[in-house]
Amino acid sequence: MLEFIQLLKQRYQAVLAQQGNESVKTSYQQRIDQLILAEAFIRKGQLIDASPEPLLHMAVVGPTQAGKSSLVNVLLDSHAAGVSPLAGYTIHPQGFCSGVSLAECTGLQRYFGRFQQLQQTQLSKDRHDCYSLTENTTTDSKLLPHGVLWDTPDFDSIDSATYREGVIRAIALADMVILVVSKEKYADQSVWDIMAAVEVLHQPTIICLNKLVEGSESIIIQSLKEKWRHARTDEFPDVVSLYYQKPEGLPVWPESRQQLLKQLANKVSLTKQARFEQELLKRHWQTWLEPVFAEHQALNDWAELVDLMIKQAMENYQRDYLNHPHHYETFQLAMTELLNLMEIPGLARILAGTRQILTWPVRQIMKLGRKRLHMSDSSYEIDLLNQIAEHTLIQLADKLLDKAVQGHQGQWWRQLNSVLRSQRQDALQDFSQAAKIYHLSFQQDVESAAHRLYDKLQEQPVVLNGLRATRATADAAVIALTLQMGGIGLHDLVIAPAMLALTSLLAESAVGSYMHKVEAELKQNQFNAVKQALFIDSLRHKLLQLPEQLSMTTHFNISPDQLRAAELQLTEKRHGLRLL
Repeated sequence: MLEFIQLLKQRYQAVLAQQGNESVKTSYQQRIDQLILAEAFIRKGQLIDASPEPLLHMAVVGPTQAGKSSLVNVLLDSHAAGVSPLAGYTIHPQGFCSGVSLAECTGLQRYFGRFQQLQQTQLSKDRHDCYSLTENTTTDSKLLPHGVLWDTPDFDSIDSATYREGVIRAIALADMVILVVSKEKYADQSVWDIMAAVEVLHQPTIICLNKLVEGSESIIIQSLKEKWRHARTDEFPDVVSLYYQKPEGLPVWPESRQQLLKQLANKVSLTKQARFEQELLKRHWQTWLEPVFAEHQALNDWAELVDLMIKQAMENYQRDYLNHPHHYETFQLAMTELLNLMEIPGLARILAGTRQILTWPVRQIMKLGRKRLHMSDSSYEIDLLNQIAEHTLIQLADKLLDKAVQGHQGQWWRQLNSVLRSQRQDALQDFSQAAKIYHLSFQQDVESAAHRLYDKLQEQPVVLNGLRATRATADAAVIALTLQMGGIGLHDLVIAPAMLALTSLLAESAVGSYMHKVEAELKQNQFNAVKQALFIDSLRHKLLQLPEQLSMTTHFNISPDQLRAAELQLTEKRHGLRLL
């Protein structure tokens, strides 16, 4: 699941970089933030599973100039966190070990992923993919339980977009949250957007109301309750009112609340982490995958369109070849093989010497060499199939343009049309080669049809001997010989009077109905062979692969199989999300 969330995030980021629609950009950026949160929260689960005794992580979060770093110093009873009157002074997650050593903070580098751990003094304004971890050397804090306290950057300043990922990672790591707001900032929508987004993490929370003046506390707290109820569904948390100590410029933590954070730590439940992860993923799953679902629908529409075009192509093939009285040459080739088997007096020896030219099992293809390829190339069927394939691709291109102007997934269809144009010649060449291979291999069916007819004739010796004695049969044998020697083409064979006469004699004989049955079965076998070998295994396969060549920077290109595998993990019980 972690790999899928990372993949989805990367695709969103790539598509966002090419997106021109401002409303879509805003929506996609929000989803990217949610995916970063989900990725980090899953990593937290891995950190918990890998630690025999997981450390407690506490995050101080809030808008700019709310006094977060000052409160961190109060809680640590030190000056470890840098403070400044300027907004946006803290732009990196900064962790401070309270009551624990740096050696105990193992696994954090793996949790932060591409973020690099640096010393606090090495953090640079020019680099945002890093964090610091510092051991608090003062005495144990009276206010904090043992663990790591994180001072986080703001999430509402103009520049916060550049370091927002660090804020999200620090919040996702936290087992408990300390929200710091001031009387000027508590009503900002950005505060409540963040608090609504992290509700699904189920982190015990307190609110520190900072920079208070006498007489305003009750009014602001009542307003805070209303804001909380609009943003979240869980119980309103404890509020700690903080007043400044003028000599030091630091907020004063109330004596009556000195045990509050330690009591809050007792509400942390790491055993429910896997369930919380699934809850987070299920909450956003459908929204995250909306553009992926749209692409999958386009893929389905594309497959249906390809299948429709192939159906039309097969109808054209059946009409213009299999059912055409002047173009269907395959059964006439079976007739020439039948003449070989009938051993016409006076021509038997000559026909027997050239018989292998018309018996085309696959094992003989290489032996036949250039002569056989010439006969395939001269076939009307091959020419027609290539024409049908080209016409199919032209029709597909027209349909793609129609789809592109309909509005829904228009860019997807336009780019697919571009890919089709670039791959059109390769597809036609592959189809042409597949047609030649099919034409050669199908001659086994032609030979089989001839043998079935001959076996039937042998059951009717009067008919067989009568055919051998007719002039029409001898003339047809000469035509067959001429075909074998390259004197005529396959199309000439179809319309040759001698071959037509032979067919008529057979049709009027006692084996006439059987001959029609063999011809019908040969046509059906040929229809099935062409459909499977050429239009499904070759052309359709090639066409259905075209969407894979769409640009990764403008499309998500997450396959249905990838999505199904991820959704299977989403529905697994308890440790399903640990199987990564």
